[in-house]
Amino acid sequence: MTKQAGTETRERLIEAAAATLRTEGYAGTSARTIARAAGVNAALVFYHFGGVDPLLLAALDRSSEQRMATYREAVAGARTLEELVAAATEIYRADLEGGHITLFSELVGAGIARPELRAEIVKRSDPWIDFVEQTLDRVIGGSPLAKLLPPRDLAYAAITYYLGVNLFTHLDADRSRTEALFTLAERVAPRAKLLTMRLPRRRGETSAT
Repeated sequence: MTKQAGTETRERLIEAAAATLRTEGYAGTSARTIARAAGVNAALVFYHFGGVDPLLLAALDRSSEQRMATYREAVAGARTLEELVAAATEIYRADLEGGHITLFSELVGAGIARPELRAEIVKRSDPWIDFVEQTLDRVIGGSPLAKLLPPRDLAYAAITYYLGVNLFTHLDADRSRTEALFTLAERVAPRAKLLTMRLPRRRGETSAT
């Protein structure tokens, strides 16, 4: 197998793994079902990835990488809490429609019974916590709200909330309940405006170096 052919096979397997996990769920995903969707021999799953779980994690990594690039751009223009909430709402909807919520939820569910998979899922949450923290710090850093609720703590809360929303959305087809939570956040954000205003520095006060 040439290097190019091997790369193409890996790409086909990653795409097929993501599609199979979304449609069949973790319980219905195997080397055989993935290979069938990719149009290759099932042995290639083990040859290229060493097993089904590493392949599924590679599919999650691919999805997360693409989403991270897209969502960094989506929140780059947010300057207020209201704008940030609006961007987060669109991110959730995009994840839902794009199938990432299903992919992520299936692996989280599987991780409950598989400690080795659980550890890999937790490890992959760290870049997202950092991303949310950096975004919050840019928008509310130095404000009374940031002093009350530090961006790092808020980032962890946001990721935990997002995980819960993912799982609940996966279980309940009635999206109106989740949408209502985002609507509530949109109503609350403007009322927190005073808390997000950066306090003027006192005379003689200098920034930390």
